[in-house]
Amino acid sequence: MANTKLYVGNLSYQTTEETLRGAFGAHGQVVSVTIIAGKGFGFVEMDSAESAQKAKDALNNAELEGRNIKVDEARPKREDGPRGPRQRYEGGGGYNRRY
Repeated sequence: MANTKLYVGNLSYQTTEETLRGAFGAHGQVVSVTIIAGKGFGFVEMDSAESAQKAKDALNNAELEGRNIKVDEARPKREDGPRGPRQRYEGGGGYNRRY
């Protein structure tokens, strides 16, 4: 694994950044933790690719606050913009507009 940022899914809505920092900190130094509010997932950045791999191996499908979390290498952000590729065209009305 070349990436140090991990995706963490299937989180309880009560999970805090402190809880994730503690769980992942047992496998290496945690650089940052971000939880996406109301979505049930977040991201943990580790200090090295080796510690990220250790955390992934140890915590994927592990139980955290009553849920089996999913841990995987984070993908890079999409460059489509905030609405996705179909919404970036100007003109309004959508694709099925009749003239």
